[in-house]
Amino acid sequence: MSVTVRPAAVAGLFYSAGRTALAAEVSACLDGVPPARAAGVCAPKAIVAPHAGYVYSGPVAAHAYARLAPLAGRVTRVVLLGPTHRVALRGLAAPSAEAFETPLGRVPLDRGALARLGDLPQVVTSDAAHAHEHSLEVQLPFLQQVLGSQGWSLVPLAVGDASTDEVAEVLERLWGGDETLVVVSSDLSHYLPYREAAATDRATVDRIVALDAAGLDHEQACGATPINGLLRVARRRGLAPRLLDLRNSGDTAGDRSRVVGYAAIAFEPAGDASASRRDTDTAANAGDDDARLGAALLGQARRAIAEALGQPVGPAAPAHGALAERGATFVTLRTAGELRGCIGTLEARRPLADDVRMHALAAAFRDPRFAPLRADEFDALEIEVSVLGEPEPLPALSEADACAALRPGIDGVVLEWRGHRATFLPQVWDDLPEPRAFLAALKRKAGLPPDHWASDLRLSRYAVRKYVEATREEVKT
Repeated sequence: MSVTVRPAAVAGLFYSAGRTALAAEVSACLDGVPPARAAGVCAPKAIVAPHAGYVYSGPVAAHAYARLAPLAGRVTRVVLLGPTHRVALRGLAAPSAEAFETPLGRVPLDRGALARLGDLPQVVTSDAAHAHEHSLEVQLPFLQQVLGSQGWSLVPLAVGDASTDEVAEVLERLWGGDETLVVVSSDLSHYLPYREAAATDRATVDRIVALDAAGLDHEQACGATPINGLLRVARRRGLAPRLLDLRNSGDTAGDRSRVVGYAAIAFEPAGDASASRRDTDTAANAGDDDARLGAALLGQARRAIAEALGQPVGPAAPAHGALAERGATFVTLRTAGELRGCIGTLEARRPLADDVRMHALAAAFRDPRFAPLRADEFDALEIEVSVLGEPEPLPALSEADACAALRPGIDGVVLEWRGHRATFLPQVWDDLPEPRAFLAALKRKAGLPPDHWASDLRLSRYAVRKYVEATREEVKT
Protein backbone atom coordinates (compact mmCIF):
# COMPACT_ATOMS: atom_id res chain seq x y z
CA MET A 1 0.00 0.00 0.00
CA SER A 2 1.36 3.38 -1.03
CA VAL A 3 1.62 6.10 1.58
CA THR A 4 -0.06 8.38 -0.99
CA VAL A 5 -2.86 6.32 -2.51
CA ARG A 6 -4.71 3.34 -1.12
CA PRO A 7 -5.53 1.27 -4.25
CA ALA A 8 -8.72 -0.68 -4.77
CA ALA A 9 -8.34 -4.05 -3.05
CA VAL A 10 -11.58 -5.86 -3.93
CA ALA A 11 -12.27 -4.64 -7.48
CA GLY A 12 -13.09 -7.70 -9.54
CA LEU A 13 -14.21 -9.54 -6.41
CA PHE A 14 -16.95 -7.51 -4.73
CA TYR A 15 -17.69 -5.32 -7.76
CA SER A 16 -16.61 -4.94 -11.38
CA ALA A 17 -12.97 -4.06 -12.02
CA GLY A 18 -13.48 -2.01 -15.17
CA ARG A 19 -14.55 1.63 -15.02
CA THR A 20 -17.35 1.31 -17.57
CA ALA A 21 -18.62 -1.98 -16.19
CA LEU A 22 -18.59 -0.66 -12.61
CA ALA A 23 -20.45 2.51 -13.52
CA ALA A 24 -23.08 0.39 -15.27
CA GLU A 25 -23.31 -1.95 -12.28
CA VAL A 26 -23.89 0.86 -9.81
CA SER A 27 -26.37 2.57 -12.14
CA ALA A 28 -28.33 -0.66 -12.51
CA CYS A 29 -28.63 -0.92 -8.72
CA LEU A 30 -29.77 2.70 -8.41
CA ASP A 31 -32.19 2.39 -11.32
CA GLY A 32 -33.81 -0.53 -9.53
CA VAL A 33 -35.01 1.73 -6.69
CA PRO A 34 -38.63 2.79 -7.30
CA PRO A 35 -38.86 6.58 -7.78
CA ALA A 36 -41.20 6.97 -4.82
CA ARG A 37 -38.67 5.33 -2.52
CA ALA A 38 -35.75 7.24 -3.99
CA ALA A 39 -37.40 10.64 -3.55
CA GLY A 40 -37.88 10.65 0.23
CA VAL A 41 -39.07 13.63 2.23
CA CYS A 42 -35.68 15.16 3.05
CA ALA A 43 -32.02 14.42 2.45
CA PRO A 44 -30.39 12.22 5.12
CA LYS A 45 -27.64 13.36 7.44
CA ALA A 46 -26.45 9.75 7.82
CA ILE A 47 -27.08 6.35 6.28
CA VAL A 48 -26.41 2.72 7.11
CA ALA A 49 -25.65 0.58 4.03
CA PRO A 50 -24.46 -3.03 3.56
CA HIS A 51 -21.05 -3.99 2.22
CA ALA A 52 -21.24 -7.41 0.56
CA GLY A 53 -20.57 -8.11 -3.09
CA TYR A 54 -22.82 -5.96 -5.25
CA VAL A 55 -24.67 -8.94 -6.67
CA TYR A 56 -25.86 -9.69 -3.14
CA SER A 57 -26.16 -6.36 -1.30
CA GLY A 58 -25.99 -3.76 -4.08
CA PRO A 59 -29.77 -3.59 -4.67
CA VAL A 60 -30.32 -2.94 -0.96
CA ALA A 61 -27.50 -0.41 -0.59
CA ALA A 62 -28.93 1.46 -3.56
CA HIS A 63 -32.04 2.35 -1.55
CA ALA A 64 -29.85 4.38 0.82
CA TYR A 65 -27.70 5.94 -1.89
CA ALA A 66 -30.66 6.91 -4.05
CA ARG A 67 -31.70 9.25 -1.23
CA LEU A 68 -28.41 11.12 -1.55
CA ALA A 69 -28.98 12.49 -5.05
CA PRO A 70 -30.11 15.92 -3.75
CA LEU A 71 -26.81 16.21 -1.85
CA ALA A 72 -24.60 16.27 -4.95
CA GLY A 73 -22.76 19.58 -4.87
CA ARG A 74 -23.79 20.21 -1.25
CA VAL A 75 -21.86 17.49 0.57
CA THR A 76 -18.14 18.20 0.59
CA ARG A 77 -17.09 15.64 3.21
CA VAL A 78 -18.12 12.03 3.83
CA VAL A 79 -17.30 10.42 7.17
CA LEU A 80 -17.20 6.68 6.50
CA LEU A 81 -17.06 4.09 9.28
CA GLY A 82 -16.96 0.34 8.80
CA PRO A 83 -15.89 -2.71 10.80
CA THR A 84 -12.55 -4.42 10.34
CA HIS A 85 -12.70 -7.99 8.98
CA ARG A 86 -9.03 -8.94 8.56
CA VAL A 87 -6.94 -7.03 11.11
CA ALA A 88 -7.45 -7.05 14.88
CA LEU A 89 -7.66 -3.48 16.07
CA ARG A 90 -8.16 -1.58 19.31
CA GLY A 91 -10.11 1.61 18.64
CA LEU A 92 -10.62 3.29 15.27
CA ALA A 93 -7.94 3.37 12.58
CA ALA A 94 -7.23 6.20 10.17
CA PRO A 95 -4.98 5.62 7.14
CA SER A 96 -1.90 7.64 6.26
CA ALA A 97 -2.90 7.82 2.57
CA GLU A 98 -3.83 11.03 0.77
CA ALA A 99 -6.48 9.35 -1.41
CA PHE A 100 -8.46 6.14 -1.90
CA GLU A 101 -8.82 4.75 -5.41
CA THR A 102 -11.54 2.77 -7.19
CA PRO A 103 -12.01 2.06 -10.91
CA LEU A 104 -14.16 5.22 -10.98
CA GLY A 105 -11.26 7.41 -9.86
CA ARG A 106 -9.53 8.74 -6.78
CA VAL A 107 -11.24 10.19 -3.73
CA PRO A 108 -9.06 12.65 -1.75
CA LEU A 109 -8.92 12.23 2.01
CA ASP A 110 -9.69 15.12 4.33
CA ARG A 111 -6.40 15.12 6.15
CA GLY A 112 -7.39 18.19 8.15
CA ALA A 113 -10.42 16.41 9.58
CA LEU A 114 -8.32 13.35 10.39
CA ALA A 115 -5.76 15.58 12.11
CA ARG A 116 -8.50 16.93 14.38
CA LEU A 117 -8.85 13.43 15.80
CA GLY A 118 -5.18 13.27 16.78
CA ASP A 119 -5.78 13.95 20.47
CA LEU A 120 -8.34 11.16 20.87
CA PRO A 121 -6.68 8.07 22.37
CA GLN A 122 -9.07 5.68 20.63
CA VAL A 123 -7.95 6.86 17.16
CA VAL A 124 -4.78 5.35 15.73
CA THR A 125 -3.10 5.34 12.33
CA SER A 126 -2.97 1.92 10.69
CA ASP A 127 -2.53 1.35 6.98
CA ALA A 128 -2.73 -2.41 7.60
CA ALA A 129 -6.29 -2.07 8.86
CA HIS A 130 -7.27 -0.41 5.57
CA ALA A 131 -5.13 -2.25 3.04
CA HIS A 132 -7.55 -5.11 2.32
CA GLU A 133 -10.69 -3.95 4.14
CA HIS A 134 -13.77 -4.19 1.94
CA SER A 135 -16.38 -2.68 4.30
CA LEU A 136 -15.26 0.85 3.45
CA GLU A 137 -14.16 0.32 -0.13
CA VAL A 138 -17.45 -1.06 -1.46
CA GLN A 139 -19.25 2.14 -0.42
CA LEU A 140 -17.01 4.37 -2.53
CA PRO A 141 -18.33 3.61 -6.06
CA PHE A 142 -21.88 4.36 -4.88
CA LEU A 143 -20.68 7.63 -3.35
CA GLN A 144 -18.78 8.51 -6.50
CA GLN A 145 -21.84 7.85 -8.61
CA VAL A 146 -24.35 9.85 -6.55
CA LEU A 147 -22.14 12.70 -5.30
CA GLY A 148 -19.97 13.05 -8.40
CA SER A 149 -16.34 12.32 -9.01
CA GLN A 150 -15.09 15.63 -7.60
CA GLY A 151 -15.97 18.22 -4.98
CA TRP A 152 -15.94 16.04 -1.88
CA SER A 153 -13.36 14.37 0.34
CA LEU A 154 -13.36 11.30 2.55
CA VAL A 155 -12.72 10.61 6.23
CA PRO A 156 -12.39 6.79 6.36
CA LEU A 157 -12.20 5.05 9.72
CA ALA A 158 -11.89 1.30 10.21
CA VAL A 159 -13.58 0.39 13.49
CA GLY A 160 -12.29 -2.37 15.72
CA ASP A 161 -12.74 -2.94 19.43
CA ALA A 162 -14.22 0.34 20.66
CA SER A 163 -16.94 1.45 23.03
CA THR A 164 -20.11 3.23 21.99
CA ASP A 165 -18.88 6.38 23.72
CA GLU A 166 -15.57 6.25 21.86
CA VAL A 167 -17.27 6.00 18.48
CA ALA A 168 -19.80 8.69 19.41
CA GLU A 169 -16.99 11.03 20.47
CA VAL A 170 -15.34 10.66 17.07
CA LEU A 171 -18.62 11.26 15.24
CA GLU A 172 -19.35 14.36 17.31
CA ARG A 173 -15.91 15.74 16.45
CA LEU A 174 -16.57 15.21 12.72
CA TRP A 175 -20.32 15.87 12.58
CA GLY A 176 -20.22 19.29 10.92
CA GLY A 177 -23.26 20.72 9.17
CA ASP A 178 -25.01 20.11 5.87
CA GLU A 179 -21.64 19.75 4.17
CA THR A 180 -20.90 16.51 6.04
CA LEU A 181 -22.52 13.13 5.38
CA VAL A 182 -22.02 10.15 7.70
CA VAL A 183 -22.01 6.63 6.25
CA VAL A 184 -21.87 3.52 8.43
CA SER A 185 -21.13 0.28 6.62
CA SER A 186 -22.68 -2.89 8.04
CA ASP A 187 -24.34 -6.16 7.12
CA LEU A 188 -26.76 -7.81 9.54
CA SER A 189 -26.94 -11.48 10.60
CA HIS A 190 -24.61 -14.00 8.97
CA TYR A 191 -25.31 -17.53 7.71
CA LEU A 192 -28.64 -18.23 9.38
CA PRO A 193 -31.45 -20.09 7.57
CA TYR A 194 -33.67 -17.72 5.63
CA ARG A 195 -36.67 -17.58 7.99
CA GLU A 196 -34.52 -17.27 11.12
CA ALA A 197 -32.43 -14.55 9.49
CA ALA A 198 -35.51 -12.59 8.43
CA ALA A 199 -36.89 -12.60 11.98
CA THR A 200 -33.51 -11.77 13.53
CA ASP A 201 -32.84 -8.92 11.15
CA ARG A 202 -36.31 -7.46 11.63
CA ALA A 203 -35.71 -7.34 15.38
CA THR A 204 -32.34 -5.67 14.79
CA VAL A 205 -33.67 -2.93 12.53
CA ASP A 206 -36.57 -2.34 14.92
CA ARG A 207 -33.99 -1.49 17.58
CA ILE A 208 -32.10 0.78 15.19
CA VAL A 209 -35.22 2.63 14.11
CA ALA A 210 -36.16 3.04 17.78
CA LEU A 211 -32.69 4.62 18.38
CA ASP A 212 -31.96 1.90 20.91
CA ALA A 213 -28.30 2.52 21.64
CA ALA A 214 -28.15 0.03 24.51
CA GLY A 215 -25.83 -2.08 22.40
CA LEU A 216 -26.28 -4.19 19.30
CA ASP A 217 -23.87 -7.11 19.18
CA HIS A 218 -21.83 -8.45 16.28
CA GLU A 219 -24.12 -11.41 15.72
CA GLN A 220 -26.89 -8.97 14.92
CA ALA A 221 -24.72 -6.69 12.75
CA CYS A 222 -21.03 -6.94 11.90
CA GLY A 223 -20.94 -3.14 12.07
CA ALA A 224 -22.62 -3.08 15.48
CA THR A 225 -19.85 -0.96 17.00
CA PRO A 226 -20.12 2.00 14.59
CA ILE A 227 -23.93 1.63 14.46
CA ASN A 228 -24.14 1.91 18.25
CA GLY A 229 -22.05 5.07 18.14
CA LEU A 230 -24.23 6.55 15.41
CA LEU A 231 -27.39 5.75 17.36
CA ARG A 232 -26.00 7.53 20.41
CA VAL A 233 -25.28 10.69 18.40
CA ALA A 234 -28.50 10.48 16.38
CA ARG A 235 -30.53 10.44 19.58
CA ARG A 236 -28.65 13.45 20.94
CA ARG A 237 -29.06 15.39 17.73
CA GLY A 238 -32.69 14.59 17.06
CA LEU A 239 -32.31 12.48 13.93
CA ALA A 240 -35.16 10.23 12.83
CA PRO A 241 -34.16 6.82 11.39
CA ARG A 242 -36.15 5.56 8.41
CA LEU A 243 -35.92 1.97 7.18
CA LEU A 244 -35.63 2.02 3.38
CA ASP A 245 -35.03 -1.64 2.55
CA LEU A 246 -34.53 -4.91 4.43
CA ARG A 247 -33.62 -8.10 2.59
CA ASN A 248 -31.00 -10.81 2.61
CA SER A 249 -28.88 -12.73 0.14
CA GLY A 250 -31.69 -15.26 -0.24
CA ASP A 251 -33.81 -12.47 -1.72
CA THR A 252 -31.15 -11.12 -4.08
CA ALA A 253 -28.75 -13.72 -5.46
CA GLY A 254 -28.09 -16.61 -3.09
CA ASP A 255 -29.71 -19.78 -1.81
CA ARG A 256 -31.80 -19.66 1.34
CA SER A 257 -30.04 -22.24 3.48
CA ARG A 258 -27.38 -19.81 4.80
CA VAL A 259 -28.03 -16.13 4.18
CA VAL A 260 -26.57 -12.73 5.11
CA GLY A 261 -28.89 -9.88 6.05
CA TYR A 262 -28.79 -6.37 4.59
CA ALA A 263 -30.58 -3.13 5.50
CA ALA A 264 -30.61 0.40 4.11
CA ILE A 265 -31.47 3.02 6.73
CA ALA A 266 -31.53 6.82 6.44
CA PHE A 267 -31.18 9.17 9.41
CA GLU A 268 -33.07 12.37 8.66
CA PRO A 269 -33.32 15.63 10.62
CA ALA A 270 -36.39 15.03 12.75
CA GLY A 271 -37.67 18.59 12.38
CA ASP A 272 -37.49 18.44 8.58
CA ALA A 273 -39.01 14.99 8.49
CA SER A 274 -41.92 15.94 10.73
CA ALA A 275 -42.58 19.12 8.76
CA SER A 276 -42.70 17.14 5.54
CA ARG A 277 -44.82 14.39 7.03
CA ARG A 278 -47.39 16.96 8.10
CA ASP A 279 -48.11 17.37 4.40
CA THR A 280 -48.95 13.70 3.99
CA ASP A 281 -52.00 11.69 4.95
CA THR A 282 -49.91 9.14 6.82
CA ALA A 283 -49.07 11.66 9.55
CA ALA A 284 -52.23 13.74 9.41
CA ASN A 285 -53.13 13.12 13.05
CA ALA A 286 -49.72 14.10 14.38
CA GLY A 287 -49.60 17.13 12.11
CA ASP A 288 -53.10 18.24 13.12
CA ASP A 289 -52.21 17.98 16.80
CA ASP A 290 -49.07 20.05 16.30
CA ALA A 291 -51.04 22.64 14.34
CA ARG A 292 -53.62 22.82 17.14
CA LEU A 293 -50.87 23.41 19.68
CA GLY A 294 -49.44 26.18 17.51
CA ALA A 295 -52.85 27.83 17.17
CA ALA A 296 -53.37 27.61 20.93
CA LEU A 297 -50.00 29.20 21.74
CA LEU A 298 -50.39 31.96 19.17
CA GLY A 299 -53.91 32.64 20.43
CA GLN A 300 -52.68 32.94 24.01
CA ALA A 301 -49.95 35.37 22.95
CA ARG A 302 -52.26 37.60 20.89
CA ARG A 303 -54.99 37.72 23.53
CA ALA A 304 -52.48 38.69 26.24
CA ILE A 305 -51.22 41.63 24.18
CA ALA A 306 -54.74 42.66 23.13
CA GLU A 307 -55.93 42.72 26.74
CA ALA A 308 -52.95 44.84 27.79
CA LEU A 309 -53.65 47.35 24.99
CA GLY A 310 -57.40 47.43 25.60
CA GLN A 311 -58.06 45.99 22.15
CA PRO A 312 -60.86 43.54 21.28
CA VAL A 313 -59.63 40.09 22.21
CA GLY A 314 -61.79 38.14 19.77
CA PRO A 315 -62.76 34.49 20.28
CA ALA A 316 -61.20 32.40 23.03
CA ALA A 317 -57.82 30.86 22.19
CA PRO A 318 -58.06 27.17 21.17
CA ALA A 319 -57.58 24.66 23.95
CA HIS A 320 -54.79 22.07 24.02
CA GLY A 321 -53.71 19.66 26.74
CA ALA A 322 -50.05 20.60 26.39
CA LEU A 323 -50.76 24.15 27.59
CA ALA A 324 -50.85 22.83 31.16
CA GLU A 325 -47.42 21.19 30.82
CA ARG A 326 -44.25 23.02 31.78
CA GLY A 327 -42.40 24.47 28.83
CA ALA A 328 -39.94 27.15 27.72
CA THR A 329 -40.92 29.66 25.04
CA PHE A 330 -39.65 32.69 23.17
CA VAL A 331 -42.14 35.13 21.68
CA THR A 332 -40.98 37.16 18.67
CA LEU A 333 -42.93 40.16 17.39
CA ARG A 334 -42.54 41.81 14.00
CA THR A 335 -44.20 44.62 12.10
CA ALA A 336 -43.80 44.76 8.33
CA GLY A 337 -41.21 42.02 8.65
CA GLU A 338 -39.01 44.06 11.04
CA LEU A 339 -38.22 42.85 14.55
CA ARG A 340 -40.39 44.61 17.18
CA GLY A 341 -39.54 42.56 20.25
CA CYS A 342 -38.24 39.14 21.34
CA ILE A 343 -38.23 37.81 24.89
CA GLY A 344 -38.15 34.29 26.29
CA THR A 345 -36.53 31.77 28.58
CA LEU A 346 -34.38 28.68 28.24
CA GLU A 347 -35.74 26.87 31.29
CA ALA A 348 -39.15 25.17 31.49
CA ARG A 349 -40.41 26.61 34.80
CA ARG A 350 -44.14 27.15 34.30
CA PRO A 351 -47.09 25.87 32.24
CA LEU A 352 -46.84 26.66 28.55
CA ALA A 353 -49.95 28.85 28.62
CA ASP A 354 -48.51 31.03 31.40
CA ASP A 355 -45.04 31.09 29.85
CA VAL A 356 -46.19 32.23 26.43
CA ARG A 357 -48.50 34.93 27.85
CA MET A 358 -45.73 36.27 30.09
CA HIS A 359 -43.22 36.46 27.25
CA ALA A 360 -45.74 37.92 24.81
CA LEU A 361 -46.26 40.82 27.22
CA ALA A 362 -42.53 41.16 27.85
CA ALA A 363 -41.74 41.20 24.11
CA ALA A 364 -44.46 43.81 23.50
CA PHE A 365 -43.75 46.16 26.38
CA ARG A 366 -40.44 45.37 28.10
CA ASP A 367 -37.86 44.59 25.42
CA PRO A 368 -35.23 47.27 26.21
CA ARG A 369 -34.32 47.60 22.53
CA PHE A 370 -37.74 48.96 21.58
CA ALA A 371 -40.37 51.40 22.77
CA PRO A 372 -43.49 49.75 24.23
CA LEU A 373 -45.95 48.56 21.62
CA ARG A 374 -48.71 51.04 20.76
CA ALA A 375 -52.35 50.23 20.20
CA ASP A 376 -52.17 51.46 16.60
CA GLU A 377 -49.53 48.81 15.86
CA PHE A 378 -51.59 45.88 17.08
CA ASP A 379 -53.46 45.02 13.90
CA ALA A 380 -50.24 44.83 11.87
CA LEU A 381 -48.41 42.80 14.52
CA GLU A 382 -46.91 39.47 13.39
CA ILE A 383 -46.48 36.95 16.23
CA GLU A 384 -44.14 33.97 16.34
CA VAL A 385 -43.88 31.49 19.20
CA SER A 386 -40.91 29.17 19.64
CA VAL A 387 -41.11 26.21 22.03
CA LEU A 388 -37.62 25.21 23.12
CA GLY A 389 -36.31 21.73 23.70
CA GLU A 390 -33.97 20.95 26.57
CA PRO A 391 -30.45 22.32 25.98
CA GLU A 392 -27.67 19.74 25.60
CA PRO A 393 -23.93 20.38 25.98
CA LEU A 394 -21.94 21.04 22.82
CA PRO A 395 -18.37 19.94 23.62
CA ALA A 396 -15.74 21.89 21.71
CA LEU A 397 -12.02 22.21 22.37
CA SER A 398 -11.73 25.14 20.00
CA GLU A 399 -13.85 27.53 18.01
CA ALA A 400 -13.08 25.46 14.90
CA ASP A 401 -14.54 22.40 16.63
CA ALA A 402 -17.63 24.38 17.58
CA CYS A 403 -18.11 25.65 14.03
CA ALA A 404 -17.76 22.11 12.68
CA ALA A 405 -20.32 20.73 15.15
CA LEU A 406 -23.00 23.40 14.76
CA ARG A 407 -25.99 22.68 12.49
CA PRO A 408 -26.93 25.89 10.64
CA GLY A 409 -30.66 26.42 10.51
CA ILE A 410 -31.33 23.78 13.18
CA ASP A 411 -29.48 24.62 16.40
CA GLY A 412 -30.43 27.22 18.92
CA VAL A 413 -27.22 28.02 20.80
CA VAL A 414 -26.43 29.15 24.35
CA LEU A 415 -23.02 30.65 25.16
CA GLU A 416 -21.79 30.99 28.77
CA TRP A 417 -18.50 32.29 30.14
CA ARG A 418 -17.81 33.68 33.63
CA GLY A 419 -21.12 35.47 34.09
CA HIS A 420 -21.59 36.29 30.39
CA ARG A 421 -24.56 34.51 28.83
CA ALA A 422 -26.48 34.84 25.58
CA THR A 423 -28.56 32.75 23.22
CA PHE A 424 -29.63 32.82 19.60
CA LEU A 425 -32.71 31.01 18.33
CA PRO A 426 -32.28 28.89 15.19
CA GLN A 427 -34.08 31.64 13.26
CA VAL A 428 -30.92 33.78 13.55
CA TRP A 429 -29.22 31.43 11.07
CA ASP A 430 -31.38 33.06 8.37
CA ASP A 431 -29.31 36.24 8.77
CA LEU A 432 -26.02 34.61 9.83
CA PRO A 433 -25.73 31.33 7.92
CA GLU A 434 -21.97 30.89 8.46
CA PRO A 435 -21.10 29.31 11.84
CA ARG A 436 -18.12 31.54 12.58
CA ALA A 437 -20.13 34.71 11.98
CA PHE A 438 -23.02 33.26 14.00
CA LEU A 439 -20.73 32.61 16.98
CA ALA A 440 -19.07 36.02 16.67
CA ALA A 441 -22.44 37.74 16.86
CA LEU A 442 -23.49 35.56 19.79
CA LYS A 443 -20.32 36.52 21.65
CA ARG A 444 -21.01 40.20 21.01
CA LYS A 445 -24.53 39.71 22.37
CA ALA A 446 -22.99 38.19 25.52
CA GLY A 447 -20.74 41.24 25.90
CA LEU A 448 -17.58 39.50 24.70
CA PRO A 449 -15.17 40.31 21.86
CA PRO A 450 -16.10 38.47 18.64
CA ASP A 451 -12.75 36.65 18.61
CA HIS A 452 -12.94 35.57 22.26
CA TRP A 453 -12.33 31.93 23.13
CA ALA A 454 -11.42 30.26 26.41
CA SER A 455 -11.08 26.69 27.62
CA ASP A 456 -13.91 27.21 30.13
CA LEU A 457 -16.31 28.78 27.64
CA ARG A 458 -19.41 26.60 27.47
CA LEU A 459 -21.77 26.07 24.54
CA SER A 460 -25.03 24.17 24.47
CA ARG A 461 -27.65 23.67 21.80
CA TYR A 462 -31.40 23.15 21.73
CA ALA A 463 -34.08 22.37 19.17
CA VAL A 464 -37.09 24.59 18.53
CA ARG A 465 -40.65 24.06 17.36
CA LYS A 466 -41.67 27.31 15.69
CA TYR A 467 -45.23 28.52 15.13
CA VAL A 468 -46.03 31.60 13.04
CA GLU A 469 -49.35 33.30 12.51
CA ALA A 470 -50.68 33.13 8.97
CA THR A 471 -50.47 36.45 7.14
CA ARG A 472 -53.54 38.03 5.64
CA GLU A 473 -52.41 36.91 2.19
CA GLU A 474 -51.94 33.33 3.36
CA VAL A 475 -55.44 33.31 4.83
CA LYS A 476 -56.89 34.27 1.44
CA THR A 477 -55.38 31.27 -0.38
